Amino acid sequence: MQVEELQIIERIRNGEVNAFSHLVNKYQDVVYSIALKVLKNREDAEEMAQETFIKAYRSLSSFQGKAKFSTWLFSIAYNTCITSVRKKKFQTTSIDQVQLDDPDEEWDSFGLSSEERSRMLETALKQLPEDDYLLVVLFYYEEQSIEEICRITGLSESNAKVKLFRARKKLYTIMNDLMKKEIYSEP
Repeated sequence: MQVEELQIIERIRNGEVNAFSHLVNKYQDVVYSIALKVLKNREDAEEMAQETFIKAYRSLSSFQGKAKFSTWLFSIAYNTCITSVRKKKFQTTSIDQVQLDDPDEEWDSFGLSSEERSRMLETALKQLPEDDYLLVVLFYYEEQSIEEICRITGLSESNAKVKLFRARKKLYTIMNDLMKKEIYSEP
């Protein structure tokens, strides 16, 4: 897949600007999710997602291909949002819906449907602090390596591993609590 992206980038660099839409279509949901989690406001997240793609397009000549394009792009998204937060220093509201894959089969013992588990995982993710949420989404849903996460967030490798471990523990605890509530609240 990275080879295909490198070919698209080369086409863009050679003047085929419409080819950039392939990259936007592929990554717009993730960039928006990152922005929404950091900014906690739909309008600001939409604006920063758009700003991310503008910055990426303008900086495409500096992309060297040493890391995956997605790593480079997510780093731009994260830094753009953090810069915006620092500039505005505003209070945020809660995140809306995030696209999620099916949760692990580990939760099957609770006897909940896939839809119920998915809904609970979404609820649990919303309860994580934004840094933990970002690490979990990047590692598990976007399949970014620890090294790539370090490039995106600026964390050291050991710090990223520790924070990801702690985030998983928090998520597990939240999920357990939610599942127990669901089971015991049924008639």
